[in-house]
Amino acid sequence: MNAKQLDEVVHKTQELIKTPTCCQELKEMAEQWLKSVGSENEALMTQQYMAELKEDLMPIDNLIAFASSKDGQIYFGESKAKEIVRHSQEIQAQGAQYCDCPACAIVEDILKTLEG
Repeated sequence: MNAKQLDEVVHKTQELIKTPTCCQELKEMAEQWLKSVGSENEALMTQQYMAELKEDLMPIDNLIAFASSKDGQIYFGESKAKEIVRHSQEIQAQGAQYCDCPACAIVEDILKTLEG
């Protein structure tokens, strides 16, 4: 990763940490990765960070299935779950493969930069 890409990933990672839709595990990994930048552990931590990013990026089909389920309605609330399903189906029809919440959008951008 060149210096420009690194700066971009650092900036996006800082944004990700502040995003309310980012899960705690990813926030912790992002913070660990930021601390590793410039250290001898950076390459290893980058691999671990990428793995966590890939794990947490929500495929749109999975989001629709979860939000449509009883568990999803309990988690989000019935009204919000229906709204999520409707919105997710709309963006899927436009070609989206992943959830477009702030965290997933940033994760997708970071992965594109890292995978170059």
